[in-house]
Amino acid sequence: MKKAHILVLIILMNLGMVNAQNNPLLGEFKLPHNAAPFDKIENEHFLPAFEKSIKDGEAEVKAIIERADKPTFENTIVEMEKAGRLLSRTAGIFFNLLSSETNEELQRIAQEVSPMLTKFQNDITLNPVLFEKIKVVYKQKDQFNLSVEQQTLLENTFVGFVRQGANLDDEEKDKFREISTEMSKLTLTFGENVLKETNNYELHITDKTKLAGLPEGVLEAAAGKAKEKEGWVFDISMPSYLPFMKYADNRELRKELYLAYGSKSFKGDEFDNQKNVKRIAELRLAKANLLGYKNYADYVLERQMAMNPSGVYKLLDDLYEASFNVAKHEKAELEEFAKKSGFNGEIMPWDWSYYSEKLKVEKFDLNDEMLKPYFELSNVVDGVFGLATELYGITFKPNTNIPVYNKEVTGYEVFDEDGKFLSVFYTDFHPRQGKQGGAWMNDFKSQWKENGVDSRPHVTIVMNFTRPTETKPALLTFSEVETFLHEFGHALHGMLANSTYSSLSGTSVYRDFVELPSQIMENWAVEKDFLDRFAVHYKTGEKIPAELVKKIVDSQNYLAGYLSVRQLSFGYLDMAWHTLEKPFNGAVKDFEDKAWTKTQIFPSIEKSCMSTQFGHLFAGGYAAGYYGYKWAEVLDADAFSVFKEKGLFNKEVAASFRENILEKGGTEHPMVLYKRFRGHEPTVDALLERSGLN
Repeated sequence: MKKAHILVLIILMNLGMVNAQNNPLLGEFKLPHNAAPFDKIENEHFLPAFEKSIKDGEAEVKAIIERADKPTFENTIVEMEKAGRLLSRTAGIFFNLLSSETNEELQRIAQEVSPMLTKFQNDITLNPVLFEKIKVVYKQKDQFNLSVEQQTLLENTFVGFVRQGANLDDEEKDKFREISTEMSKLTLTFGENVLKETNNYELHITDKTKLAGLPEGVLEAAAGKAKEKEGWVFDISMPSYLPFMKYADNRELRKELYLAYGSKSFKGDEFDNQKNVKRIAELRLAKANLLGYKNYADYVLERQMAMNPSGVYKLLDDLYEASFNVAKHEKAELEEFAKKSGFNGEIMPWDWSYYSEKLKVEKFDLNDEMLKPYFELSNVVDGVFGLATELYGITFKPNTNIPVYNKEVTGYEVFDEDGKFLSVFYTDFHPRQGKQGGAWMNDFKSQWKENGVDSRPHVTIVMNFTRPTETKPALLTFSEVETFLHEFGHALHGMLANSTYSSLSGTSVYRDFVELPSQIMENWAVEKDFLDRFAVHYKTGEKIPAELVKKIVDSQNYLAGYLSVRQLSFGYLDMAWHTLEKPFNGAVKDFEDKAWTKTQIFPSIEKSCMSTQFGHLFAGGYAAGYYGYKWAEVLDADAFSVFKEKGLFNKEVAASFRENILEKGGTEHPMVLYKRFRGHEPTVDALLERSGLN
């Protein structure tokens, strides 16, 4: 090598050292509770951080593989659990930002990093020497005197390796690598396409007469979206889309907005997801076949409470039988109401929210605009946090020394009743250009224990709630209050985690169990004793009137049949895609129509497609698991009945739920945990009674 080339190489190496030293993702986090230094992290830091943390993780795994002493639980299973922590920290920060604060640069990095991460994971689970060591420990597990949590970790590690191809031959392993790499890229692309479609659409109106029926608050928010333009702008984010569909008298504009929402990534353009849907389903089937399963649902459900597709279909079918005739009756009632209101024609999907809202007002004298003044966001925050304090004794303290990734985000310290620190907690409430739609909880860092130290979690909840306007604070709809409680339930599951191992901590549970802690929280939303604690009029300070609360309770089961069937339709669609036993090469829309045909009370809309925007299935972790929302409804209704019986704020019941469900994470089988709390296995009775479907 020439001297000049050597000099250049030395300079580049030195620059690399400097960059590594200056990269905030690679050093020790010295902020309170080792919180992430979001104020110092730039996009350019991520790729070098991934490269370095992957190398570190590879070295840690290599050390386990090359150990000469006999494999034991501690030197193999526990060391594997600890390997890659820097990578987990980097990925936790990056992928959370990719969802809540994304841009084209982060999306480009994600496409580059995704195959790197897939390779790293495959290099671990497909390594025959490492798997042999794990097998030795697994076969000799009775010799190690393991606790229940340790047994679970060992079982999960061994089964996880098998389910990720450890028993395949070399040729099959190469195929497995190809499948998983392509799948990781496609799921990212799927989500990016849906986000771009959402961001690209706006309905710009300059003639106010076309906006008849819309409340002033909705118009004010739309005027704010218009910015420099004259008039009003509506888009297909939930705070803009839902009020328009409920209140706008102009049927043609409702239809236009409905089709814009329903046709996301289904237009045959650069953001179209039809090929991605079919290819992802095909790759999942290929992966399942490679591992010895006839379809992807068999593969997934083997490690879920439902256990197999038959268990899922039994749940869906039982609830369908209880729901569908009710839904048909509800539609007939709505059609009659629309006819009396002067509508002549067939009720279509873009009419449903509009007329159902008007019928709700007639039946219960209740609508969102009546309730919103009592749900000012800061008051709701106080109420939800206060519920956690009442039940579990935990408190929330804002800390401005904890950096945030966007000025709208708030960082909190969470403390237990005895003053012990529990968690860093971030709240992110409003929609913006770089944020995906929907609402979710995640963690930047999970919880674990090591050398007598309890390393606490860093948890975030992300929403797309109604923004404040120039004249009003952020006033939430009742549905948004329920969403807040839902995601906060997930957050409690993370914040109260009390496990030894991070892979078993918090929400690291079976997919059809993870929604129990979130959905049970929604039950308090209709309880007067809870609402009275925070629901006050944002102008007058008046408590929410008792008659309004009664109307909420009376209307709780309004359209229960329709809402149940709608949710079931998504479950049937999910199962149809993931019980395929050969690749599907037809039209996505035709497949969808056939999959959920028995649940549909409206005619199929040619330009609308759910599959191409169904992120839970094709960009998230709910493939062959969407039924879990209904299963969790069974669990949460059954579990909440204990609070109803013994007291909404009963500390003994709350302590039992915390100890047996929230703190335990995935350390034991969920049915064992549930029965320990409830005393018996769940039944659908409480759900059917709560929904008025029995």
